[in-house]
Amino acid sequence: MCGITGFIDFTGSSDAAVLTQMADALLHRGPDHSGHEIFSENDFTLGLGFRRLSIIDLSPLGHQPMFSGDGNLCIIFNGEIYNYKEIRAELEKENFRFKSYSDTEVILNAYMRWGISCLKKFIGMFAIALYDKARRKFFLIRDRAGVKPLFYYRNNQQFLFASELKAFHRHPSFRKELNDDALGLYFQHGYIPAPHCIFKNTFKLLPGHILEFNLDENNFSLEKYWDVTDAYNQPKLKIDFEEARKETEKILASAFLYRMVADVPVGVFLSGGYDSTAVTALLQKNSTEKIKTFTIGFHEEKFNEAKYAKEVAEHLGTEHTSYECTYSDAFEILPKLPDIYDEPFGDHSGIPTTLVSKIARQHVKVALSADAGDEIFCGYTKYIKAKKYFTLLNMFPSVIGALAGNALKLFLRDSGTEISSPDKKRRLANLLQHLNPVYASRMISQAMIEEEVQQLFRNKINHTATFFDEEDAVNDSNSTAEHIMALDYKTYMVDDILQKVDRATMSVSLEGREPFLDQRVIEFVARLPFEYKLKNGVSKYILRQIVHQYVPEKIMSRPKMGFSVPVEEWCQHELKDLLLTYVNQDKISQEGIFDSKKVTQLLKKYFAGEKVDFQRIWFLLMFEMWREKWMK
Repeated sequence: MCGITGFIDFTGSSDAAVLTQMADALLHRGPDHSGHEIFSENDFTLGLGFRRLSIIDLSPLGHQPMFSGDGNLCIIFNGEIYNYKEIRAELEKENFRFKSYSDTEVILNAYMRWGISCLKKFIGMFAIALYDKARRKFFLIRDRAGVKPLFYYRNNQQFLFASELKAFHRHPSFRKELNDDALGLYFQHGYIPAPHCIFKNTFKLLPGHILEFNLDENNFSLEKYWDVTDAYNQPKLKIDFEEARKETEKILASAFLYRMVADVPVGVFLSGGYDSTAVTALLQKNSTEKIKTFTIGFHEEKFNEAKYAKEVAEHLGTEHTSYECTYSDAFEILPKLPDIYDEPFGDHSGIPTTLVSKIARQHVKVALSADAGDEIFCGYTKYIKAKKYFTLLNMFPSVIGALAGNALKLFLRDSGTEISSPDKKRRLANLLQHLNPVYASRMISQAMIEEEVQQLFRNKINHTATFFDEEDAVNDSNSTAEHIMALDYKTYMVDDILQKVDRATMSVSLEGREPFLDQRVIEFVARLPFEYKLKNGVSKYILRQIVHQYVPEKIMSRPKMGFSVPVEEWCQHELKDLLLTYVNQDKISQEGIFDSKKVTQLLKKYFAGEKVDFQRIWFLLMFEMWREKWMK
């Protein structure tokens, strides 16, 4: 696990000193070593900068940037190729020779043998920058699910890339101009969906994509090599449940064991829910040593999963560490959030995720996080609600629905939008106008719909296309819930959940791994009959049956809990001064971005104890803290 950054400069003004500064901005991602390489060609300068967190092949032979044997290729790479030993063995049979035991060298030789199609062989998480000198091509590559982040910035004569945005601020040509439309997306979702970014001319490379830069022509193209919707659009498997359960467990066991490949200690984040219990149970089953597990608990009962995790850990026999998060712990993390998440980020579970990462780092250098189980196995309650709601809406012909939606919109035309809580009437009008499961997911998932966001902003916010607009990406052989699951896999999971875990773990130099995001898992489970995932109202049905073989149902049976902290209560009391320092009428008015009167009214209702959507206040706080850090 590492941090990568670099540039292509057609003016020749970028040098080694700038590259070093960019890489050092990512010190937390790789404190073990650094590396830099400058290629000064006649018409451009190309720089590759690297910070190393040593996980596989701890020797200097694993150092990056790494060159191929013939010197024509140079690579920097963030992530892990878990099946690198098998690929290496295949290459050795074809007389390829290796100097190191690293997966980085395997990528180089695999590219030499199979070209860019070598990606089809990789099981892993990766953000790769590869310079092919002979072909005068430069590649950026992001893994299928988007576990590893990768940003790029483009002006007329320069191209920058990095694992995190903070590296760009170290380059003199980077212009930190606020992208208002992307900021609108942030208030809709609590994150900014890829490929968009908070800064103008700055983008996230989409998961499963390759950016190919033609150095002769000073331009680049984007190519998709993998998409989760392709798995959903395959014919459903004709398979009985018992066979499906066995095959699912077999694939999961393989995926989980691959994530244990390391030359350093590895642990597991254990919440006691079905996802993390599945990871822990299957790993402990196949291990002669006790798996190290870690949990964060809270004094507030409704947020506390620690007691459930402890019960699971005791049953499975893991080496368990639990820590109770206090207000002071959270307050210590809070001021650091704008630096950890260097793009506005509204998911306050980043606080406990950072804390559990900090605790785990005292014992291990790698931690497995059981994210994506909900998106793959139908775990969120919204999937069930959307299925029922959409079935109800479909009772009305689309023409009638559109007419009803238009009529309701007309009725609401002259009424102002109250931003203190969701505008249910406008959401219903939008749903009636579309009657599409993907659009329905957007209405259900959004913290604020576009009309509400526009009421918050002083100036016009334009609609910005995202995957949420791809209403027909999944074919009609799939259920309503599966349409939304596929969409979440490409949006919420990538730009909220995975971003949260990556930044939290890397902030303390801990490698986070995502065992459910082995592509073999979703490529198989997406093709299972839907009733194997949701049966008689029971979500994650097939995963539950796998877990119950190792942990009794009576231990697992409890309501689903989110991994969060009581920030709404804290902002009423302990964090009130902090909130009002960043979100107050004078400051908001002076900035000129938001309607200061509506923001003030929102806060007034909140402190008066009236019912408001606190997410909106939190999003404002996180943005204002971010703005103070990065726009001054």
